[in-house]
Amino acid sequence: MSTGILDNNVPVSDAFLPPQPVVQSPAQYPYLYPELQPPVYQEALPAKIVLPTLPQIMLSSSETQTDSVVAPASSLSDRRVANRYSLNDFVFQHTLGTGSFGRVHLVQSKHNLRFYAVKVLAKEKVVRLKQVEHTNSERGLLGSCKHPFLVNLWGTFQDANNLFMVMDFVAGGELFTLIRKSVRFPPAVAKFYAAEVAVALEYLHGLDIIYRDLKPENILIGQDGHIKLTDFGFAKRVKDQTYTLCGTPDYLAPESVDWYAWGVLIYEMLAGYPPFYTKGADPASLYKKIIEGRVRYPQGFDAGAYDLVQNCLTADLSKRYGNLHRGSVEIFRHPWFSEVEWDLLLSKEIPAPYIPDLKGEGDSSQFETYAENDTSEYGAKGRDEYADLFRDFD
Repeated sequence: MSTGILDNNVPVSDAFLPPQPVVQSPAQYPYLYPELQPPVYQEALPAKIVLPTLPQIMLSSSETQTDSVVAPASSLSDRRVANRYSLNDFVFQHTLGTGSFGRVHLVQSKHNLRFYAVKVLAKEKVVRLKQVEHTNSERGLLGSCKHPFLVNLWGTFQDANNLFMVMDFVAGGELFTLIRKSVRFPPAVAKFYAAEVAVALEYLHGLDIIYRDLKPENILIGQDGHIKLTDFGFAKRVKDQTYTLCGTPDYLAPESVDWYAWGVLIYEMLAGYPPFYTKGADPASLYKKIIEGRVRYPQGFDAGAYDLVQNCLTADLSKRYGNLHRGSVEIFRHPWFSEVEWDLLLSKEIPAPYIPDLKGEGDSSQFETYAENDTSEYGAKGRDEYADLFRDFD
């Protein structure tokens, strides 16, 4: 049968149709920017239909580092970043982003002339905001991971006042910006990004790491158009469950489950706004809507994606994709991904749907402009009252 709510002339079964749908209009959401010209997309996915398999999802190689990640999670958990840097190794340029207790700078190495992103965290603020554990965890977890869809941590150092993390500079900017400029993605484009994020999450989960802060702002687009997850401040290595309330409210599940946030991401890419967004809503109201689990779908929402999103966003853990007895198998073998060849995706042999317009390796035009701080204050010497809290940064 067909229905007007999906409005795409594609016959779908009743299982794909939302019960009593309520149509929302993007015009209700003032933070969308329809006046901006959407990017020109390339062909997103190959036409060949194959049954998805998972033999290589947990194995990867990186184009930026030589050794392959083929070791079991237990041995990877002890890996540490070996590179040692200092402030004198880099020329600091401008700010790429700011946060509650630091900022990220574009820098250039004085030795190999390559560009990197250096996250600078003020120790006093980290301690005052009770983020010591999260900060050390981010350094440790990111240093133990290596995957083509994750940002590489090349090394760390510190001075008396600040912590420094040297990471990949991912020049294409945030997926968040691309969604806002595009208003919403065509299904094939959303599918491409969802598939790459799914592979990254599956890798992390194989190392007993839950990411806990999946959102478009934390998904960066590389110069080649492929994604890299960044910001592991909320990530945590667990064997069973974790109960800390954290992350971004729009992406907060009844429990901290990455596949739930991934379903929210798919919805936002296709609709142009998060599933529980309400203008002016306070966090408590938003949490209540999330727990109730009633999702409204806009007219024209992709039929295949609807079934996948519904099964990821259900509040019933016994039915939620990613939490069933077969783990993530239902996700990777869902009909919406029927044409995806996962091994080709992992090796970046599937062309990206969008290639950022960049003038060179150090082009940061895809990022917002920020007021600059005085970088001459970096490298302060003297008494470090927090030295014992951040030993792994040396």
